[in-house]
Order: sequence, then C-alpha cells, then structure tokens
Amino acid sequence: VQLQASGGGLAQAGGSLRLSCKASGLTFSSRAVAWFRQAPGKERESVATSTWSDLSTTYADSVKGRFTFSRDNAKNTVYLQMNSLKPEDTAVYYCAAGRRSGPGNRYDYWGQGTLVTVSS
Repeated sequence: VQLQASGGGLAQAGGSLRLSCKASGLTFSSRAVAWFRQAPGKERESVATSTWSDLSTTYADSVKGRFTFSRDNAKNTVYLQMNSLKPEDTAVYYCAAGRRSGPGNRYDYWGQGTLVTVSS
C-alpha cells in the first residue's frame, strides 16, 4: 500500500493550493480518509476527515470555509483544496487512510507528506 501526496509548495497569504493524494494497493472509496498537518514545533493536527460510509467530512475549525476535501474514485485520489491561505497554514500535510475516521491513531496508512509554506 502506498499513498503519494503532492501539490505542496509556496503560496502567498490569500492564495490557493490543491493537494492530491493518490493511493495504490487500496481503494479510497471503501476507506475513511483524512488530511493531517504538522507545523514546526507543533503537534500533528487533523485538518479534514472523511468517512467512507456516508462520505461526510469534518473540518478543523481553523480551516472551515477555506479548505475543501474531495474524492475522485475513478482516479483513486483525494484532494484538499486550500483557499484563502494564511501563514499559520504552513505545515507538512499528510494524507491518511483507515477503516474508521477520527484521530490519527485510527489510520493504518500514511502518505509521505507534502510541505506547504505560506508567506505573509
């Protein structure tokens, strides 16, 4: 199983980026999938978690209204569209997949992380 995250980079405050996470060896449509992030010196935090049963998504308060999670089952890929970026969004972003959504320890598989840097 491999999750390949991509799309990170440098953006200005107020700008946008779209992260992608493509899976091989598992099918996203039957998994809970999530995006987490970890900023320097801080603990990992959940950004968006999506169930597989009803495809509902829960967002962290800090990103609500700015970030959008989506799935493309045909491509076995999930996305995180990030708009109105803020410097505090700077972090390494990880995608993860598991049987149940929730905190990080519920996810069995993790991508390698992609760095997002937002300049002010």
